[in-house]
Amino acid sequence: EVQLVESGGGLVQAGGSLTLSCAASGFTFAVRAINWFRQAPGKEREGVSCIASNDGSTYYADSVEGRFTASSDNAKNTVYLQMNSLKPEDTAVYYCNTRIGATDYWGQGTQVTVSS
Repeated sequence: EVQLVESGGGLVQAGGSLTLSCAASGFTFAVRAINWFRQAPGKEREGVSCIASNDGSTYYADSVEGRFTASSDNAKNTVYLQMNSLKPEDTAVYYCNTRIGATDYWGQGTQVTVSS
């Protein structure tokens, strides 16, 4: 069974940092891309970052480029999202995601709240 479990969210002041984790199981982690999405209240879910577990290549949305860094620990089947210089507009539920075949798998999400 494919499972993605996020952790690390919380409340932080603007300018602060948080590191999110996404622990994966039930699939061959090292050959998959793992994505981070976020959804703020009243807004659509948006892509934040993508990391390819096989070679570590990354992609970032313009809104987080230079502030967020994705990394992967294949030995632990875990992907991280280091978030620095957080802004109130980064407040959202953050989800990790992977696609296997035609199926998208999602974690339960972790809340990040940035106070001004």
